[in-house]
Formats: sequence, C-alpha cells, structure tokens
Amino acid sequence: MDKYLNEIICGDNVEVLRGFSDESIDLTVTSPPYDNLRTYNGFEWDFEVLANELYRVTKRGGVVVWVVNDATINGSETGTSFRQALYFRDECGFSLHDTMIYEKENPIPLTHNRYEQKFEFMFVFSKGKPKTFNPILRENSHAGKKQSGTFRHDGKNLTSRNSHNLTRKKSYRYNIWKYSVGRGGTTSDLYAFEHPAIFPEKLAEDHIISWSNPGDIILDPFVGSGTTAKMAALNNRHYIGIDISEEYCELARKRVSEAKQ
Repeated sequence: MDKYLNEIICGDNVEVLRGFSDESIDLTVTSPPYDNLRTYNGFEWDFEVLANELYRVTKRGGVVVWVVNDATINGSETGTSFRQALYFRDECGFSLHDTMIYEKENPIPLTHNRYEQKFEFMFVFSKGKPKTFNPILRENSHAGKKQSGTFRHDGKNLTSRNSHNLTRKKSYRYNIWKYSVGRGGTTSDLYAFEHPAIFPEKLAEDHIISWSNPGDIILDPFVGSGTTAKMAALNNRHYIGIDISEEYCELARKRVSEAKQ
C-alpha cells in the first residue's frame, strides 16, 4: 500500500482499487456523483462493482461514510440513495451502522410545490463492529439538573429514571449535523468551487475524527476537489484519493499541497 499513500491517483476507481490489498483501508469518506446517474464529468461508473471493491479493501472494523441524495425526475425522487444503502448491507456484507443527516444551514432556495430541500444522507457502513469511535461531544443545556421521567430500557417495559442522577455537562452529538454551505462555509479555498459539488471541510473532518485515529488510511474514491484528502492530511492521517478526471485530480493535489505548507 505504500505506493498509494498520500497520493491523488487519476484513474477509474474500480481499476485502481483492484490494485489494493484486501482489508487495507481504515475509513472511506466520499460523496459519489448522484443521480444523473452513473455519469461524472462525462465518465461513467458502476455502483455495484465499486461497492463490492470497497467491502474488500475495508479493514475488519473499518467504516465507509457514503454521502448521497436523490434527484427528482418527473416529480418523483429516485430513491437511489436507499437502494444503494440496502445493496451495501444486503449484497456486500456491510452493517448499516447509522443513517445520519447532513443538514445545510443555507441551502439554495428552489421553486417547486413541496417544502425546501436542505439535507443529504450520510450512511455509515461498518465491516463488523467499528473498531474506532471517537465521539464528538455537545454541551448539555440542562447540565447539573436532576433527571426524571421514564424510558424503555429493554424496548418493552418502562423504567423510571434515577432521580438522583444529574444530567452530564456533555453528551454524544446527535446524528443530524448542520453545516453552512457555499462560499465562506464549505471551504475558504475559493478555487475549489471549480468542482460543481463540494461537501463541507468540517463534515469530512468530523467523520475522520469520529471513525479513525492518527496514522490510519483514509480513502476517497471520488476525491473531486480533494476535501477528504485535505482534512485527512491536516488531522495526521494518511490519505488516498482517486478520481477519473485529471482536471479534478490537479485541483485536489493543489488543495492538499497548500494545506500541508
């Protein structure tokens, strides 16, 4: 794997991955092109073949974060995101560890006969039980107050909370993550917007911190503008980025190189 580490590789992601050893990747954070559907800057890709390659190269206990959404065609959402999630689980062998939401604080307003769209799915797949979880914490607004009420401890019977327990100062973050998007939000690298679809740097960083440790290998098979690779490098992880577009590979290399200076 050494020859691939800390490189942005231009090529077909399936063909490149076939050169990887089994169970060699700790974490994948990616957002595939969706839903136009298997085309990307004029190129095509095969979801099912890629999904199986990702399972093969993911280490036991490793994680794949798949950020995806659906197009609306002829008045109906395609549902591609759900079909992909079920394929990862039912056909590849991944566990669907968590279905998370990426909420856009300032989405582009659209004109249509439904409520404004402001989220994407972040499916978290694991190969067995995740070997790493470094939870991001949130401040509790009721810290120090006594807990009361009941909850279903075993899924069936109501259990009283211990009224002597106090709410902790911090708890695990919820699984809906909000980020500002667009210029000034997604990234300060303005030239990165030469790529048409960038996810926020903080989104990539939060997943990298959550599901990996320093020195781990982070993959993005649709590296695009290089967000995952950049944030992996800044957080002392190894990165491997793959993209079939030489234009995007050069963009990603520039961002990572500048980030490491």
